[in-house]
Amino acid sequence: MSRPLSSSPTTLELLLDDGWFAVCDLSALTPGRGVAALLPDGDQVAVFLDRAGRPYAIGNRDPFSGAQVLSRGLTGTHEGRPFVASPLLKQRFDLLTGRCLDDDEAAVRAYEARIRTPAPVPA
Repeated sequence: MSRPLSSSPTTLELLLDDGWFAVCDLSALTPGRGVAALLPDGDQVAVFLDRAGRPYAIGNRDPFSGAQVLSRGLTGTHEGRPFVASPLLKQRFDLLTGRCLDDDEAAVRAYEARIRTPAPVPA
């Protein structure tokens, strides 16, 4: 499943159950800051780009508060692993696995993310 893209050739895509889904133009992301996006099934996802240009995506719902806020959290690293800290109660979520670093009982869904630049169209 995919949707039409804007004129920007580079997009952030997530692997969903039925294939790769284009979430946004890469230009919509600022390294170190999150953006919330709506998926086709109605779920929200928090997408991030680190300072090295690597994309990450996790569910946007904070399991402790129930609020859709993880995209507004602060990013960092713990033992070399990227995380986002919830802006509400400050629990940290691993951006690769979705596991809560502060409570082994909690986690959010993690998505495989990629940056896609389509091949140039021959003239």
